[in-house]
Amino acid sequence: MPLAKEVVRAAALEHGVCIRPVALRRTDITTGAVDIIDVPCGATLASVCPSCAERKRQLRMAQCREGWHLTEEPDLTADEPSDWQRWLAESRADLTAAHDAAGGTEREQLGDALAALDEEIASSGVRGSVDSGKASRRVRSTRRRQDVVDLPRRPVEARTVGRAFTSPDGKTFRPSLFVTLTLPSYGRVRSDGTPVDPSAYDYRRAARDALHFSKLVDRFIQNLRRFVGFDVQYFAAVEPQRRLAPHIHLAIRGTVSRAELRQVAAATYHQVWWPSCDEPVYDGDAAPIWDAEHGAYVDADGNPLPTWDDALDELDADEDAEPVHVARFGVQVDARGVLVGSPDARRCIGYLTKYLNKSAHECHEPASDAERAHVDRLMAELRYEPCSPSCANWLRYGVQPKNARDGMRPGHCKAKAHRRTHLGYGGRRVLVSRKWSGKSLADHKHERRAWVLGLLGEMADRGDDPTRYVWEHAAPSDPDVPPVSHRLLRALSERIRWRTALDAAKAAADGQHENSATRGRAA
Repeated sequence: MPLAKEVVRAAALEHGVCIRPVALRRTDITTGAVDIIDVPCGATLASVCPSCAERKRQLRMAQCREGWHLTEEPDLTADEPSDWQRWLAESRADLTAAHDAAGGTEREQLGDALAALDEEIASSGVRGSVDSGKASRRVRSTRRRQDVVDLPRRPVEARTVGRAFTSPDGKTFRPSLFVTLTLPSYGRVRSDGTPVDPSAYDYRRAARDALHFSKLVDRFIQNLRRFVGFDVQYFAAVEPQRRLAPHIHLAIRGTVSRAELRQVAAATYHQVWWPSCDEPVYDGDAAPIWDAEHGAYVDADGNPLPTWDDALDELDADEDAEPVHVARFGVQVDARGVLVGSPDARRCIGYLTKYLNKSAHECHEPASDAERAHVDRLMAELRYEPCSPSCANWLRYGVQPKNARDGMRPGHCKAKAHRRTHLGYGGRRVLVSRKWSGKSLADHKHERRAWVLGLLGEMADRGDDPTRYVWEHAAPSDPDVPPVSHRLLRALSERIRWRTALDAAKAAADGQHENSATRGRAA
């Protein structure tokens, strides 16, 4: 017989209820009433919470659909901040002043409070960061590589929509593109993605391409905009192939010829100007140790290792230096035209968002020993490959990582690119240009919520004072927090009630529309 908790969990999943709700304690400072409010966990992976992951995927589908076939430039005018957002900004200002004046443990506690308040500001619908520091970026001046095709540059027009075409019968349409870009071959593979000869498969190049894939995509978009002469907008999703190499699907607004896309892909590359990391300087247990007196890692003789900036200075001084890695796309560039509202457009949107609620290793789960061995070999190569300037693996190559600190060990970098769930790709799975739809993901979420409340007739202004409530996290062990099973049952009941009311409102709205159409035909 099924367990009672599993029955409740299955019913919650069937109705789209979050199975890992976060309990918040809401205190009304006017009346003194205290309530426990459950909010969804907001997970993006189905392995964590299928309901929240599916909601996030549906939201991305709406974002992709709305911006793909725009016929007019998106409106980027920002709304006026609400009273709640102004109050949050004032609270952030007071907390910032207190943080700057504090020290020691109090400063750390205020720093945690600042981070929590920044999350609240972002969730209120504010874009960007209210206190963002501009990080300096080191750029190496180099000439364009001679082993790639030349790419002419055109002035970029201030437009994001594509060209309109008129058919002989007078109809006007604006086609868009669905493009797929892949990385080059690292060796022959079978149909399941495993190498024919693992000893000849270039795992090092595969690992480095995966680590720097996001930079290569950015370079492609820059080159494409400069080449075609308008501000190309895109919605893209990154996922691994069967051979575990990342590739990208792009929904591009407007049209670009296939020949131009292939020319841009062939001319795109990303050079990694890092210190040499081909041969380890310290192997096995002979790793540098942290010296608190110097505040740096030292070798066996007690001499501090070169800092990250020192290593880059030495690299800049060498006129014959070569980049440690050059990432390029493969020769396969797939592009197809898509029309708005067509079945092909719906299929492409579903394909773009198909694996968004799965981690990279779940997209193609290994089913055979050969596939599992292929994953193991790639992860073994990724373990000691530096993923960023602050990666602990630089200690293995005799260089102190950027912002070095005690406790760093080669082969134990905590960055997500080294995790098995990411397969070397540490960037974002969804890439959306800023002028895609003129709205952020939070804007789309608020629009969907407003549509539902408007259909239910519950869009009246509540008039709540934003400073009336005090919110805090409630621990599951607190005596006023009900058990998870009870909270799931409560959320399930509310979800069923809302769904029933929403279906009834939609049926009533459809009936009114049909009656209006009937009266119009009769008239």
